[in-house]
Amino acid sequence: MAERVRGDGMRKFRMLALTAVIVMIAAACQAEEGGDGDGDGGTEQSENKGTVNVLSALSAEEGEALQAIIDDMITPEVDYTVEIEASEQFEEQFQIRADSGTLDLILLPQPGAIPEKAEAGSAVSLEDMGFDMDELASTFGEYYLSLGEVDGAHYGFPTNANYKSMVWYAKDDFEAAGYEIPTTWDQLIALSDQMVSDGNTPWCVGFESGTATGWPATDWMEEIMLKTAGLETYQQWARHEIPFNDPAVVAAGEMFGEIMFTEGYVLGGAENTTALPFGDAPLPMFNKPADCYLHHQATFISAFFPEGTEAGVDYDWFPFPEIDTADTLMAGELAVAFDNRQEIVDFLERFSAEDVQCAMAGDPGLGRLSPNVNVGEDCYANPILGEASGILADALTNGTAGFDAGDQMPAQVGSGSFWTGMVEYMQQGPDSLETVLADIDASWPES
Repeated sequence: MAERVRGDGMRKFRMLALTAVIVMIAAACQAEEGGDGDGDGGTEQSENKGTVNVLSALSAEEGEALQAIIDDMITPEVDYTVEIEASEQFEEQFQIRADSGTLDLILLPQPGAIPEKAEAGSAVSLEDMGFDMDELASTFGEYYLSLGEVDGAHYGFPTNANYKSMVWYAKDDFEAAGYEIPTTWDQLIALSDQMVSDGNTPWCVGFESGTATGWPATDWMEEIMLKTAGLETYQQWARHEIPFNDPAVVAAGEMFGEIMFTEGYVLGGAENTTALPFGDAPLPMFNKPADCYLHHQATFISAFFPEGTEAGVDYDWFPFPEIDTADTLMAGELAVAFDNRQEIVDFLERFSAEDVQCAMAGDPGLGRLSPNVNVGEDCYANPILGEASGILADALTNGTAGFDAGDQMPAQVGSGSFWTGMVEYMQQGPDSLETVLADIDASWPES
């Protein structure tokens, strides 16, 4: 959200209104008449309408790259067409069109938004679509599938992943200056201080993302929270089993502020980061000489790097330094269906297949990691993405991966007050932190 997610993260939603109520009433009537659609499996698929619309939070360029792969590998084999709709207003469009019943399929960076749609009856479970859950678990792993689980049924079909615990750097300028890669937080701060002392700016930062502005700032909070509080407390935070202004969260916010508000650390200053598009933020690293040296962002950001730049030559990366733990931050997207049609099921099967996933992994315009465990590191566009895919797979296997906390939270928080709160923090300065966190905590829905 990004996700990118792109990630992911990732958005403010309106509550379901009259349309959702009608859907629920209709579903109840169908159940009384012996119809399916109750989430217990067996629902018959409706006939092919000839088109599958896929709403996503992808950038226009990412959408075009994904559409090209689909047109090349899927369209010639089927009797329907697929439309990838990349929208900078994804969060608003998702809500509006879910309420009006005009969605086919979405690529959702925030699994925390799934329960509302599942409970309203507008989303379709994978069981009702006829998928074999054991087979999906062997392809994607149970952890991925669990992110879309509601009351024992599954509504999220994994489509991609992002490895987020990354710091990208301007390799040529970095090495020419004699800088060394940090492995601890203290070393990261010492490196930043050295860069400022040398007359350089350490950090390239941008948090603007249309209606999703602020999500990259939540990644910083999540990264530090995961590496200071540990995975168990991190998950308690994501589920609101501890308050949003718990001392552990305040401590993470203060460490984030140490990067953002220390004079000379951030190109343009913290207050200007909320107006700088996240995809443009790393570009000053590629100026000659570099205008900033370090950038914290997920694997997908390499798709935004200037054309012709070479991994391992013009840029490289290192893992976000260990603090108290070395846990790994990740995100991804789940496909959620809003209609049970033959062509939607067929598309998901083809889209998740190893050959199509390998093609996506090999497209430098996407920078996506595949959740399909059969996709090897040799599929990826460059060794950096291949290496990241292996690290993420190991973290998932070892139980040290934490999915983007904001994306797990209810949409009112994770895609709403958390994003806007981080914008306020950047604009109002370090003294605003405790008020910002308290306001986010107060916004958590009661049910």
